[in-house]
This record gives sequence, C-alpha cells and structure tokens, in this order.
Amino acid sequence: MKSEMSIMERIAEAAKSVTKGVDTGSVEHWVTIYVMGKGYRVPADLTILTAMEYAGYRFVRGVGCRQGFCGACSTVYRKEGDYKLQTGMACQTRVEDGMYLVQIPFAPAEKPAYNIADETFDAAVFLRFYPEVARCVSCNTCTKSCPQDLEVMDYVQAAIKGDFESLAEGSFDCIQCGLCAIRCPAEIVQYNVAQLGRRMFGRYGHSVPEHLSGRLEEIQAGKFDEEMDQLTRTPTEQLEVLYAGREREAD
Repeated sequence: MKSEMSIMERIAEAAKSVTKGVDTGSVEHWVTIYVMGKGYRVPADLTILTAMEYAGYRFVRGVGCRQGFCGACSTVYRKEGDYKLQTGMACQTRVEDGMYLVQIPFAPAEKPAYNIADETFDAAVFLRFYPEVARCVSCNTCTKSCPQDLEVMDYVQAAIKGDFESLAEGSFDCIQCGLCAIRCPAEIVQYNVAQLGRRMFGRYGHSVPEHLSGRLEEIQAGKFDEEMDQLTRTPTEQLEVLYAGREREAD
C-alpha cells in the first residue's frame, strides 16, 4: 500500500505547476482567488505562495524558505461569506475558492535596545522593555493565530509571572512570523518578549554544561585546527558527498 504523503511532499507536489510547468488540460479542479482585489483562476490544492506565482506574481521579498517554516511569508486573508480575518503562512496554507489575500511586508516589531548582562533576572525586565504585556487580557487570539500551534498566551503569562523556564520552553519553536502580534488587541509583540526571555534564561537560568566547557577548552587548545584546515580546503563536490553520508540521529 502506498504510504500517505507527508506535508512537505504535498507542498512540493503542489509547487510543480510553478517549478515545472502545468498542462491546464490535466487540471481537474480550479478555484478563484483575489489578490489585492483582482481575481485569478488557479489550480486547486496549491499553497497561497505557489498560487500567487502561478497568477504571475514574482516575489523578491516576503518569502524565504518557501516550503518550511522561516516566518517570512505572513499572509492575511478572508474567505467569501466569512467576516473573520484569517492569518497564515503563504507557503503552508492552501488556497480556497473565494479567498481574498493580502501580503504584508512586515509585522509590528517594536524592539528596544537592551544588554542582558546589565539586567536582573526577574519579571521586571519584561515590564521595563515591553510594558504592554501588562495589558494582556488572556483572549488567546495570539495562540489561535500561531502557525506553529504554540501556546502563545501561556508563555506571555509566564513572562508576566517571571517564569523564564516555562517561557523559554513554550516559545522555543517560535519562527517570529509576527502573526500573533498582528492579531493582539493589547499590541503585545509576543515573539520579541519571548526572545528576551530566552536570552535571559540562557544567561542566568542555565549553568554552563560540563561537556560544553570541555569542548571549548579543546577548541582553544587547537585540537581541531588540522581537521578544520583540511575541511576548508576540500572541494565542494567532495563536501556534498561527505554531507550526504553523515551520521544521522534516529527519528
């Protein structure tokens, strides 16, 4: 029995219309999408990103990894007959008939300058640099908008309480796409709050692992200099072979 395609395989399959061309006669299902108010007929099951390229849009910004999670292609859209404003990543979200799209050049990202070496390891650091966290009304809109399905509201509450470990763990997979901040009625920039929390926890909440200290000492002593020199002189083709055959951790 043929195994079910992974999400990445489905995206790659859908992208073939752009990367390899498409015979329109072989397309069974079409949908109509609207980009900045103009309608386009595109094959169904494409991602928003691929559909817009199929329609003739050429991206020079607002797109990065294309088929992963880099956070660059934040998109706002509405569906026909639905008043709700939706958000998603254009490289992951599938087009639907009657979808109205707006690409956003950036998300709100007020980010004050700070030096964590000068800060105290307590909740006051968040109120000092991001006082808007105190306005959180626990509406959970940020969580609902997260393409990574992170419990965003929970780690914002952890910041307010000074629970750096929970904040760091809860926000570890954040890709900083900004969709949470776009939807937040309290105007909190959640992903920047989380970044500050992870940095503080990394400096003050963790002791330096013993194995890391040992490895740093080995590097400083020049233990790997010869291997690094050899690696930098290795031809690209050989490096590709070495990389393909590298030891991998079990899934």
